[in-house]
Amino acid sequence: MTNLTCNTCAPAEHTFVSSKINAHPSSSQYQHTRHTSPASPTNALNRLVLYIATTFVILFALASLTSCHQHQDPIDTRIKVGDVLCTDGRTIAYDRYKDSGLQAIGVVFYVNREGDTAVKGYAVHLRDLPPMEFADSLGIVQGTSTDVYDFNGNQNTYALQSNTYCSSPMAQRVFDMWQYGQSAYIPSVGQYSLLFQVKDRVNEVICLCGGDPLEDEASKCWYWTSTEVEGQSEQKAWLFSLSNGTFQETPKDQAHKARPIITVY
Repeated sequence: MTNLTCNTCAPAEHTFVSSKINAHPSSSQYQHTRHTSPASPTNALNRLVLYIATTFVILFALASLTSCHQHQDPIDTRIKVGDVLCTDGRTIAYDRYKDSGLQAIGVVFYVNREGDTAVKGYAVHLRDLPPMEFADSLGIVQGTSTDVYDFNGNQNTYALQSNTYCSSPMAQRVFDMWQYGQSAYIPSVGQYSLLFQVKDRVNEVICLCGGDPLEDEASKCWYWTSTEVEGQSEQKAWLFSLSNGTFQETPKDQAHKARPIITVY
């Protein structure tokens, strides 16, 4: 806060000059006498009160004027579901994004309120991957998690891409998408479940950004997850329905689309 200092000088002593007619009847001249009015405690107190009051009014007016010029509504920088993830890593509300000149890459669908990790949340990519296989052959455990409640899509996708015994066309395609420093990957069952809960809100912003809406039709709503089926990892992985939130085991050599997501830090 700026300290305001008044450099006004203290009131100076007033000097009065009076014109007094000589009382002597024979004198026609004026006798001018200079004298100083005696200091009055009451007058001094009044001047001090007036000085303080005037100074207070001036300071108050300046403070009010400054606050009016400096006031502006604070910008809420907290990440929220429905925010736009841009290619430079920033997340902003769509109302601010539309006139920003920035480029959207995804929409936030989950916010981490626990604060126990560096992960702020997840954003879903604006585009689907075209239909392709989870694995190019069967009979190989590709090393993903089989837990349908975890959020290990990033680790799962890396396991699929780095497996030397079996190739994953789906994982390779999403690795080829990496750009602008954004690491896209195939969601786990648990991460798709989070997305399903806010699908309508997210779809609204995806469409505003010109992306592919998350499908709701029965024939188009099934997406590959990155989660293999426990006890059947050599043969099957889970498909997830964004129409009703269910998932079903499916042979890994079938071609289905997927929807990449991005971790927001």
